[in-house]
Amino acid sequence: MENLIAGKVCFHNCGTFLKEMSATSNLPIIDLSSLHRLSTVHSIRQACIEYGFFYLVNHGMENDLAKAFDESRRFFSLPLQEKMKLARKENRGYSPLDPTLVPKGDSKEFYYIGPLADSTSAYLNQWPSEELLRNWRPSMESLYSKFFGVGKKLLSLIALSLNLDEDFFEKIGVIDKPGAFLRLLHYPGEMGPHEEICTAHSDFGTLTLLLTDGVPGLQICRDNLEEPQVWEDVPHMEGAFIVNIGDLMERWTNCLYRSTMHRVIQTGKERYSMAFFLDPHPDCVVECLESCCSESTPPRFAPIRSGDYMNERFKMQSA
Repeated sequence: MENLIAGKVCFHNCGTFLKEMSATSNLPIIDLSSLHRLSTVHSIRQACIEYGFFYLVNHGMENDLAKAFDESRRFFSLPLQEKMKLARKENRGYSPLDPTLVPKGDSKEFYYIGPLADSTSAYLNQWPSEELLRNWRPSMESLYSKFFGVGKKLLSLIALSLNLDEDFFEKIGVIDKPGAFLRLLHYPGEMGPHEEICTAHSDFGTLTLLLTDGVPGLQICRDNLEEPQVWEDVPHMEGAFIVNIGDLMERWTNCLYRSTMHRVIQTGKERYSMAFFLDPHPDCVVECLESCCSESTPPRFAPIRSGDYMNERFKMQSA
């Protein structure tokens, strides 16, 4: 386990920088419907190397977004006592705003929906009653399935961008019974003097697809060791996903593809977002891809089970 966190030492130091600068990011735009597949694959590769983030357009979910945010607002508008009946268990259900974290800059409540296709774990999901939120569960199940479909298609293009077979990640267990979670988030707005309402972090897994309601606040830092540290605003793009690479993909690619630090800062406005984390099955072994290493660039990390890596990172986060 000695190589578990190599390359991510900065994670616990992300709040200690003395100086910052701000800029506006100009993220690449990837068209998922493009007929020019080779060009799309090349653009994805460049985006993952240079930014670790990109916009994804023409993904097929454009007509679902307004309803999805309406459903999210319906849930978070419930009285706290009703939401607490679905208190988070087994990483499913509701987590309220934690007043102990607000002074540290973590001001949000959220609701997790876990894997639906795996009958051994789908029953762990928690749902509000039909009487309380009519048709809410089928709406969320449909949304989850559509997120998964987009993520699966995108992973096949990422595989091609790494000179792999397009079904590579499917064959090794990233798509087969994946640890994919949909998280609905609500930031209440002004919560005190701290600048951040979601503290700086990198995502632990493979791939994250993010939707926002248009309220600004998301920022990325492409070089967290640079001084002064430069945080770039990520402008909202109507109808687009914001996609980012996670730490496991960074390990797979021997740090060729970057898992970029990001955060959400205060704007004084209420904010909603949705994040779909497409992570591998816990038994999937993550090891350096042959296309990402050579005699001059040997593997930086030892092979590790996805579940072991994720569990250790969550322990570090809560420490």
